[in-house]
Amino acid sequence: MLRRSFFTHAGGIAAALGYQSGSPAPAPKGWQATRHEQDDWFELPGKHRVFFDTWTASRFPDVTRFGGNIYRANKDGYGLSESDIAMVVCCRHETAPFAFNDAMWKKYGTIFCARMEWVDPATKEPPSTNIHGRQLSNFVKQGTHLAICNLTTRGLTQLIAQQTKQSSDDVYKELTSNTLGNGHFVPAGVVAATRAQERGYAIISIG
Repeated sequence: MLRRSFFTHAGGIAAALGYQSGSPAPAPKGWQATRHEQDDWFELPGKHRVFFDTWTASRFPDVTRFGGNIYRANKDGYGLSESDIAMVVCCRHETAPFAFNDAMWKKYGTIFCARMEWVDPATKEPPSTNIHGRQLSNFVKQGTHLAICNLTTRGLTQLIAQQTKQSSDDVYKELTSNTLGNGHFVPAGVVAATRAQERGYAIISIG
């Protein structure tokens, strides 16, 4: 009875203070995320915003399938054009190399694949071209932007520099100059996902 009385009184006190069991504490009224100018590129034109967060190489084909569906369904079902859709594909962790063009894959494909722990599913070998490059390039032409994880790019830079005896600065400059287009090197892909959500993007996770 004493135990039951304690919890009854405790529940009454919590209710009086505005807390409910299982409910998170309410966010401060009027709270808004701080905006940073390095994220201003997220302000893309469009009526709808979608952000694909990707990090696993083997799942990356879903990006091209679902991205195509985004464009097609908005056109067929809503009469919207490509310019009405602000779409960002985030390439981080294992998927960052898919943001680079064929020239980089020809030179560093083996190193990319070792870092990704991935090979071309069709050949079971490291490819010498970006096997998703054509579809991603088509998306870029339709207005898609790429958010590329700088942390992962720096990691790739160190691996390539060590294995090819080049300077890290030269490798980093080469990689960042050879994206598929509309590429933005963000401090970290996971941070970009949160910044995009704060700016009104719907997040689709493909991990």
